[in-house]
Amino acid sequence: MGVFLRILDRLEEILIATLMACATLVIFVAVLHRYGSGVSFLYPYLHQIHLSWAQELCIYMFVWMAKFGAAYGVRTGIHVGVDVLVLQLPPKWRKVTISFGLLCGALFTGIIGTMGAKFVLGLMDTDQTSPDLELPSWIVYLCIPLGSYLMCFRFLQVAWSYWRTGDLPHHDHSHVEGIEVDTAIGPTPEGSR
Repeated sequence: MGVFLRILDRLEEILIATLMACATLVIFVAVLHRYGSGVSFLYPYLHQIHLSWAQELCIYMFVWMAKFGAAYGVRTGIHVGVDVLVLQLPPKWRKVTISFGLLCGALFTGIIGTMGAKFVLGLMDTDQTSPDLELPSWIVYLCIPLGSYLMCFRFLQVAWSYWRTGDLPHHDHSHVEGIEVDTAIGPTPEGSR
């Protein structure tokens, strides 16, 4: 199970990063094309290239990125939560309340995933396509069940881990991947370099 989870974690991160990078690149090229077409000596060359599909593609990539990014947020603990009242509860009730919240998140995303799957299966029987790219609509909407089921799995994963260990995923905003800091040294006083 550990190997499967590591592969799933990595695929999730690669998908999010790839979608973000590709959307940024497509937007950059579309903006260059739009403003480059206004330059008289470039117009004859750029006018022949049509990028009317770029905006639609970027919207789809950002929607897919958001659905899988939400699952990533559950796994890593970067979602915003208001826990002022929960932290005031006695430890036993705190654990029950947090577990209940995680299971409610799993239930909600599981329901959304199931409704999304039914919707996508219904779209597969139609000839509906997207306006500019002419992709089958079911491919565009496939992110709803896939992302929601992944988020449901992440809620269950966090709930199981929390029930066993009492620890929730915590995102350290000061951590930069690839840079290791020796915490044994501690902060250096000013002026002692």
